[in-house]
This record gives sequence, structure tokens and C-alpha cells, in this order.
Amino acid sequence: MNIQNIKLGKQPLLLAPMEDVSDSPFRQICKQKGANLVYTEFISSEAIIRDSDIALHKMHFEEIERPFGIQIFGGREEAMEGATKVAKANNPDLIDINYGCPVYKIVKKGAGSACLKDLDMMERMTGSVVDAAGDIPVTVKTRLGWDDQTIRIEEVGLMLQRLGVKALTVHARTRCQKYKGDARWEWLKKLKNTPGLEIPIIGNGDVNSPESAKRMFDETGVDGVMIGRGAIGNPWIFEQTRHYLETGELLPDPTLQQRLEVCAEQLRLSVAHHGETYGVIIMKKHYGQYLKGVRNGKKLRNAIMQEKQMMPVLELLLNFREEEVFA
Repeated sequence: MNIQNIKLGKQPLLLAPMEDVSDSPFRQICKQKGANLVYTEFISSEAIIRDSDIALHKMHFEEIERPFGIQIFGGREEAMEGATKVAKANNPDLIDINYGCPVYKIVKKGAGSACLKDLDMMERMTGSVVDAAGDIPVTVKTRLGWDDQTIRIEEVGLMLQRLGVKALTVHARTRCQKYKGDARWEWLKKLKNTPGLEIPIIGNGDVNSPESAKRMFDETGVDGVMIGRGAIGNPWIFEQTRHYLETGELLPDPTLQQRLEVCAEQLRLSVAHHGETYGVIIMKKHYGQYLKGVRNGKKLRNAIMQEKQMMPVLELLLNFREEEVFA
């Protein structure tokens, strides 16, 4: 699968952009474990054009992360155009537009999945971003529709292709579903089989294991699979899935020691990237998943959450044994 000149190979596995999760340290870990393409978390176009330090910091990346995309969102055409120019100056491999976020605070501003209710606005905004991006490919991530009565994903796919979008990722739920119920993969198959639609289609939704990734490829025919929540605290899902796709064999789960060491490495990267105070804070979203199913893991997590500096957390992680009893 190629996105313009970006060669991703057969059945690529992509890390989803996730708010307050998909920062550079987490992306680096996932790239090391086999993710073929990674993105920033979504970044507000309004914040970008205001030169917000937080927004600009979210665009920073390391060369190991390539190929790498910056995802932007917004409800104003002018802001999206301006944000695209700023994003382009950061030299990503691609720029992605978020038309899928279902969160109310985003939707009420006319951004994210709100654009599924106004395809004319989506068309104008996409055209502006594609023009501003120039030779950098633009991709889109969206949902099936606003609700069951407005599923027009085949029409959306053809429109985006006509405007110059180079790949389309679809979370196979409507906005009204949010993250509830099952992802409706049958729509991914319909989209992939749409006459005249030639750009790569990437499936997203309910992929949390090598087996589910293979099922999505087999049942829908999508060109790539995007993994989101299933990768939090489990970056091994990428190498495990790649091995399963190529051999049909399931690799063993990482050992406790491997989990603790990778968690510690992500913490080090987080502090290097964000500074110690925020680097320690933002890692708190990850500990629960790294320690999921570990005996006394909850007690370890509770102890870690009390710490505000990196070294005490590293000592807790790297010296932990499952039989350890916390006071």
C-alpha cells in the first residue's frame, strides 16, 4: 500500500491518533514494535494559527518516527488552511484531517464528526487543506456518518478522492455510536468495493488483537488497519500482528520484565520530550494497561501515581516483582 510516494508495504498497520496518548514517546515505542505509520494526536487548527506553544509542541517528532503524519482539526476553512501551512513547515510525511472525533466540545465548534452533517463544508475545507499542503499528501480520518440516517461514506470517499486526498481511514461507527456497540465492518467492505474509488482505505474500530486485525483484512478487503486503544500499554500488538499475518502463528505475550522495561523506556522518553513534571504526569494514562493482569499490578500502579519525579517511578518499575507486597 502506498500513500502517494510513501511506501508502507503489504497490509500495513497504523497507530491511531489519540488525544493525550499519541505523543512522540509513545509513537517512538510503537515504531520500534512495528507500526508502519504514526500520527500526532489531533491538533486544533485555531491553536496552531495562534502560535500556541502546546499546539506547536505536539507537532515535534523524531526521525525514527517516519513515516509520520500531523493530524489537524477545525471548523473554519481559513484556520484549517493556515494550520496546514504551519504543519507543512514542520516537514511531516503527510497531513491528516480529522473528520471523525465524536466528542461534544469538538463537535459543537463544527469540527470533527460535525463535518459529516455538512458535506459542502467538508468539501470546501478539504480543498483548502489540499491546496495549502502542496506536494505533501493529505489523508482523512472519519466515521461512517453522523447517525444511521446519514451514512454516506461511499459518496464521501469519492468526493475526497476527487479533491486530491490520498488515503481514507474510516472508524466503522457513526458519531452517534461514539465508542459503543460493535464496529460495523460491513460498511468498510462496501466502501472498499465502491466503483471508481481507488485511494487506499484503512479500517479502524474494534481491532485489539492479531486475530481481529486479520479478520478485518479478510472480511473487508481494506488496504491497511489502524490500531488505537488496543496499542495503549501494548505496543507489541504491532509486531505480534505482523507475525500472525505473515505466518499464522501467534507470538507469546511479552514477559513481565519486558513490559516493565518498555514502560520504563517510554517514561524516559516522555521526560526527555515533555520535561520531568509533565512527562511524569502524562505517563499516568499508560501504567494501567502496561500492568493489566499483573498480580499486585494495581498496588504498583497506585504507588507510582503518588510520585512526581522520574527516578522513584523507574525504581518502582524496574525492581518490581509480582509477589511483592506493598505497605
